[in-house]
Formats: sequence, C-alpha cells, structure tokens
Amino acid sequence: MERAEQHDQLRQDTISAAGKVIAVHLNYPSRAAQRGRTPAVPSYFLKPGRSLALDGAELARPKGVELLTVEGEVALIIGAAARNVSPEDAWAHVSHVTAANDAGLADLRWPDKGSNLRSKGGDGIAPIGPVLLPAQELDPAGLRVRMWINGKLIQEDSTATLFFPFSQLIADLSRLMTLEPGDVILTGTPAGATVAQPGDVVEVEVDGEAADGAMLTTGRLANKVVESGLVLEPFGALPKLTDADRIDAWGSAEAAGITAAGEAAPSSSTEPAAAGDDRPKSVLTPELIEKLKSVGTATLSVQLRKRGMQNCHIEGLTPTHPGAKVVGTARTLRYIPAREDLFKEFGGGYNAQKRAVDSLRPGDILVMDARGEKGTGTLGDVLALRAQVLGAAAIITDGGIRDFGPVSGMDIPAWGANPHPAVLGRRHVPWSVDDTIACGGAAVVPGDVIVGDEDGLVVIPPALVAEVAEDAVVQERMEAWVADRVTEGHPVDGLFPMNAEWKAKYEAYLAGHAQSDQAAPQQGAHRP
Repeated sequence: MERAEQHDQLRQDTISAAGKVIAVHLNYPSRAAQRGRTPAVPSYFLKPGRSLALDGAELARPKGVELLTVEGEVALIIGAAARNVSPEDAWAHVSHVTAANDAGLADLRWPDKGSNLRSKGGDGIAPIGPVLLPAQELDPAGLRVRMWINGKLIQEDSTATLFFPFSQLIADLSRLMTLEPGDVILTGTPAGATVAQPGDVVEVEVDGEAADGAMLTTGRLANKVVESGLVLEPFGALPKLTDADRIDAWGSAEAAGITAAGEAAPSSSTEPAAAGDDRPKSVLTPELIEKLKSVGTATLSVQLRKRGMQNCHIEGLTPTHPGAKVVGTARTLRYIPAREDLFKEFGGGYNAQKRAVDSLRPGDILVMDARGEKGTGTLGDVLALRAQVLGAAAIITDGGIRDFGPVSGMDIPAWGANPHPAVLGRRHVPWSVDDTIACGGAAVVPGDVIVGDEDGLVVIPPALVAEVAEDAVVQERMEAWVADRVTEGHPVDGLFPMNAEWKAKYEAYLAGHAQSDQAAPQQGAHRP
C-alpha cells in the first residue's frame, strides 16, 4: 500500500512538474508505412502541461466531435536539465519511463495541422502512468508498448525499431532548448492507432527487462472515453471532417465504415460501371515491366512514332520526384468545370475523386483530366498517401497539386501542372472514373500503359506494348554499340544512323556476341 501511495504521489508530482510536453510526429517504421513517408529527421509538436492526465481520468469528447483518436506511446520524463548534450550522454538525463495515450480530436486538426494545438492540446487529453519506471534500470531500445480497446489488442511494437532512438531525440532537442526536470517527451506511436468511441476503455502498457533480469511494467494505463457536455462556441474553428480524414483516423475505409469502391455509392449518371473489380486485367507482366524500365521514354517515343503514334506524350507537367522511373497501368479520373449546383450534389462526400483513389490496385497509375486548369489543387497529401498505401505506381494530373511539400516527401511519384493551395471545388467537380480522358495533351484510355522518366511521360496502347518494349530494347542495345564507337573516336556521319558498312559491322558484332553466349555454358560444363 505504501508503494502504491508513493507511485500515486510520484505521478501527481509529474503532472504538476511538466513545464513542457514535447511529442514526436513519426518515429516507428510501422506507422511510417501507414503514413506513406519516412522522415529524414525527427519533427515535433508542443503540448501544454495541462494536457496530461492520470490513470483513470476520463477522455472527454466534446459535443459535435466525431473522431477521438488514441495512440499508445512511451513517455520519457526528464530528471536532470539537458542543454546541448551528446547522444552518448543523453539517456542519463531521463529519470523515468511510463506509458502514455496521446489522444486527440481529429475534427480539429484542420486549422492547426502540424502544430496540433487544438486537436491534442486540450486539458487532460494525454493520460500517462500508472507506474513510473526507473529509466536508468532499463535498456531504452528494449521496451515494448501495447494498446488495447475494450480488451482487444490494437497496437504492439518495440523501441528497437525506432527511426530515432530516445538518446537522439533528447540530444536533438537540447541543441536549441533546455530540457528541464519534469519535462515530458512523448516518443511516437506505432501502427494501429485508431478511433475510440464513448464507452470504450483504452489501455496502454509499457514494459521492459531491467539490468538484473527482472521484468518491469507500468501496468495498464486505463482511461474511459465519455461524451462530454462541452459545446465548442463559434469563436474559432469548429469541428470539420472529410471522408479522407475519417479514413486517415480509422486506418482504412472499411474501419471508417465508408463505402468501398465498386459498391453502391452516390455518383453521377455519367460514371461507367468499370470502376469495380470487373476491370480488365493489366497487360503488364513482370517481364514486360522489366523491359520497359530498362529503356528510356525517348526510345519508346521513337518506337511509337514508327507505328504512326505521334501524339502519345503527356506534356507540361512537373514531377515531385525528378528522375523517377515508373511503369504502370492507367486508371482515369475526369473533372468537369466547377458549377455550384453540381459540386453540391457530386463534389462532397465519397465523390468520384475519392472512389477513384480507393479503387487503385498495385501497379496502377491514376491519371487525372483537369483540363489543364492550374488554378486549384486536384491532389493532396491524404489522397496521395492512400494511393501509396494501396500500392499505386504513380499519380498524374494536368491540374495543380496541393500540399506539394508533403506529397513530394512520399515514396509515390506524382506529376502535376504546378503547386497550388486552393481546394478542388474552386475550379472542378469530380465527375467520372475510368472514362477515356485527355491529360497534358494526350488521350488516355483506362488500361493504357504509362511509362515515365526524366524525359517525360508516354502513353502506350495495350495492343502495342509487347512489340514496342521488345523493339525498344533492341534499339537501345544498338545505340549503346554506336555510343561505344563514338567514344573510340569515330565520326557520326554514316554511323548514326548507320550506313550499309556500319550495319554490316554491327551485325557481325551481334553474330559474334550470340556465338559467345552459346559457347559459355559449354565451356563452363567442363569446369570442376
């Protein structure tokens, strides 16, 4: 009983002593895979000290708020002031480790996105505890964090997987600010963070092995979600959500209860039925993809021109990943010019844009027809993330890209006309999925093969892909031989393009190369 009372006092003192609470945005690879980006350096946001609460405190969801998110984390409590400390010395400045639930109100992220002040700064929104573990008896890379909702395990991960070890976080922060005794660092959450509803009991536990081999545990930090009587007055931002926000908070469209692509959903009468799983299979095989990735779009353009295809280039777009090489199958999305009544009926909710993104399959490239209109965004970070999570190869739009910085930081390449901060409805109504469209001056039919590299984007009809890929490989092999001759000092006249004399030399080279290939296995067969 005496030990329990000591822990109660220690926890209460910790709440009172927290001068600042610093939270890490992204630190677990499992969470980064969900978010679709890998941070190069740690990033943080600040929370008021009064955002902390104790085990047993209620997590209050204000009136009008739909999404109270919960995230299990390891919390560090600073015991000795740290200013410009090295990573080697940083851990010595931590006095205790405990469990934390970095809960938030997702409906209020939109005005302070990134800083999270209103969504994660409210009084009592971040419980910690129940037991504070002595940090110096623990291996900071050997801790486990778990979260349950109503007894069901939702999250589990190890601090051995962190992008940024605890010592790096402390050293990084201490370069520019003094970490004072009592300050709390919330070190990031793994995959599985989700939404809790009123009546749910959320539990978080952190455990690890002490130096003497004993298992130390914080016990389960348990907090119940309740519907509070607080009404947010319209002095500032009020709760606002999109279906993309719901998918992001819950982790998937299915968990959010949002209609999946291909099922009955509000749509315009112009949308074809081909947006579901009855779409024809891609003509791309692993062998074809390998061939197409091995050649340049300039070579493919030559091969298409030989077949009478002059207008096969998507032009005038800027890549988020200069130099990226992509090969994929076209899926299409068409916008029509903004009209207020049509946008009201078809622009909100689970519209054609969201259905197109949600229906992407691995290897798809979503191509958007924005009519070359540059005055608004047609893609943002959440939908780009969703496309990446689904395994899409790229996104192409001849309209603007919002959140250009975050989109550029994702693994999925995108091409757009320009960055633009305005929302979709300023110039567009999302109208149809998998129609034949125009993008960047090129006609694109669903199922076309798209290849992109530093030279640009080409569109290849499915019926021509196999022969174009094969002939492109042959062409680049020949051009490599020509380049070798130029390197040797030969003039290009008669060599490029080759006259009869040079063609004979090249054919002799090919014949000799073929004989060498055939002889190699026979020679090898006699080796011991």
